[in-house]
Amino acid sequence: MNKFITVALSAFVAFTQVGFAWAENVAIVGGRVVTMGEAGVIENGTVIIERGRIAAVGADVTVPEGYRIIDATGKYVTPGLMNSATTIGLEEVSLEGSTVDHTINSGSPFSNNSQDAPFDAAFDVSYAYNPNATLVAVTRMEGVTRAMIVPNFGASIFGGNAALVDLSGNIDSLPVAGVAMTVGLGSSGGSHAGGSRAGAMSYLIRALAEAESLSRRGVRSLPTRERDSVVSQIDAEALIPVVKGERRLLAVVSRASDIVQTLRLLDRFSNIKLVIYGAEEGWMVANKLAAKNVPVIIDPQSNLPSTFDSLASTYHNASRLVRSGVKVAFVANGAGGPRLLPQSAGIAVAHGMAWGDAMAAITINPAEIFGINSRYGSLERGKEADVVVWDGDPLEVMSAPTAVFIKGQSIELTSRQTELRDRYLDLNPDMPFAYVK
Repeated sequence: MNKFITVALSAFVAFTQVGFAWAENVAIVGGRVVTMGEAGVIENGTVIIERGRIAAVGADVTVPEGYRIIDATGKYVTPGLMNSATTIGLEEVSLEGSTVDHTINSGSPFSNNSQDAPFDAAFDVSYAYNPNATLVAVTRMEGVTRAMIVPNFGASIFGGNAALVDLSGNIDSLPVAGVAMTVGLGSSGGSHAGGSRAGAMSYLIRALAEAESLSRRGVRSLPTRERDSVVSQIDAEALIPVVKGERRLLAVVSRASDIVQTLRLLDRFSNIKLVIYGAEEGWMVANKLAAKNVPVIIDPQSNLPSTFDSLASTYHNASRLVRSGVKVAFVANGAGGPRLLPQSAGIAVAHGMAWGDAMAAITINPAEIFGINSRYGSLERGKEADVVVWDGDPLEVMSAPTAVFIKGQSIELTSRQTELRDRYLDLNPDMPFAYVK
């Protein structure tokens, strides 16, 4: 055999073995296993993690010899949670432009841009994700193992492409790019399209039509008159997967009437996979969302109107949407950030949502919405081992994870916050003055 090939094969085998070195073989036994799959809730259940995946789940599972055993008696065992829209890993210090990567063409003095980018829809935040961002460790300690990272809006109705990430912190945990295209509608979108929400919708329809034409004919409807096109060639190309149904359209919209107008896009562009984000007044048109089979992503803590677009905000939004047959996923926004996702789900339960539906909104539902449910979102054989052991009901505010696994990797439950706490909790008087003052 060629010497080069021999060396290459040896290197590949070594790499493969190293790749599984961190993925322990573990048995989690005796817990209340909330599978979020067909098996439902298994009392006194066992979850077997093998080579980064779930090898077995059940009440009568034999633990293989040599596996590390975690006793989950009296505890809950769930899939890792997922925040469906966040800027985690894209921002470190909000007023330091060099650490803020979720927005382009914003005109902000903190954007640190010397020149605006010649595109908007083609913007892809996955290139900027930092797995070592401080908030990543803080968030995964609370049982959140996956996230959809989304761009914010600059000077266009298009924010750009969102991406899926795991929160393992591994430097090579590159995001799954191009999962959804974000577009802002309503009054916010209107501010980037002539000052009217009608302008934003007109702009979106024309942009999608140009992408559709480019996809169908290889040229735009006005190939020699670029100045008459509403989006650049590069942005039109970025929208082709949207009109072909290969990439979701994540529409940020709040007002009930605007949601209805957005749903009408499906009559014009039948292949689009539409997802509504925000939907503070979604409960008012829940039957229309259900009829179109369009899922929504909401913040269960949105209870007061922040703009005139969300005058009908209510804590009961989630429960009313689910009762109408709408698939719902949750985000946790605000100062607490994505780590408060289970608390947000608990608030939804406190206002009429079934416990199982709230758990689905932070596990299997976002997995189904974004097309990764074949490998994540429930505790079922063959899926990637995102598993969390909780010391109590995960939706109770005082409960906390006692063990977290991401793709079979055991995650240390530490962060910069816990390290600072431990450093200054018991001050040694013999330490230098700077540490004890």
